[in-house]
Amino acid sequence: MGKLVARGDGRKYYRFRADRWYGGIATADAVGCGLLCKFCWVSDKVRNRPNDVGSFYTPRSVAGRLMAIASSKRFRQVRISGGEPTIGREHLIAVIREFQGHRYTFILETNGILIGHFKGYAEDISPFPFVHVRVSLKGCTADEFTVLTGAKPDGFELQLRAVKNLVDAGVNCWVAVMGSFSTGETFSRLAERIATIDEALAQRIEIEELILYPRVEARLKREGIRYYRAYKPGTI
Repeated sequence: MGKLVARGDGRKYYRFRADRWYGGIATADAVGCGLLCKFCWVSDKVRNRPNDVGSFYTPRSVAGRLMAIASSKRFRQVRISGGEPTIGREHLIAVIREFQGHRYTFILETNGILIGHFKGYAEDISPFPFVHVRVSLKGCTADEFTVLTGAKPDGFELQLRAVKNLVDAGVNCWVAVMGSFSTGETFSRLAERIATIDEALAQRIEIEELILYPRVEARLKREGIRYYRAYKPGTI
């Protein structure tokens, strides 16, 4: 995947936009992810054909577009979303560096797998106190992770290791978990594991809820995946 969407300090994006989440945020939607989550809101064309969508942008161009959107909307927050932003490490760190001295909060939404695999990745992020990392866990257990992503269960352990690497490096971070497919029991076990890394993080786990966009609902039905809680678009 990395070779398709990241070249040197360049990275593929398919959209730049203002969004309502976090109280208003400028968003760059990246192309490409190492997971194919069944609940992902990204269109099938973008998910499944990364070679055919988007264009390559330099770090300065990405930062400039985000700052222009943020300035026009009077936002104080920016983020990279859509795909997995940690693909293309050189590019991501260069984008972050562009925001030094600009008084924006940079929210890095990630599945954490590359940060879990490469401890130095968290250390690369640590010099930038304006970066806040949201590690999005794909379920509460390794089994749930595999059902929801189709990936090997080892990936779940890498997600948890990412949290530890970020905490050890002193990076501002928090944990989110897709909870619509989990029981109270599996969530409690997850919270206990997070508490062994950092008690405060375990006390403020963000529960991510399933949004039933038509393509997501069809995908889940096709895969035969059961969920416990969900919202229709426009109701959350």
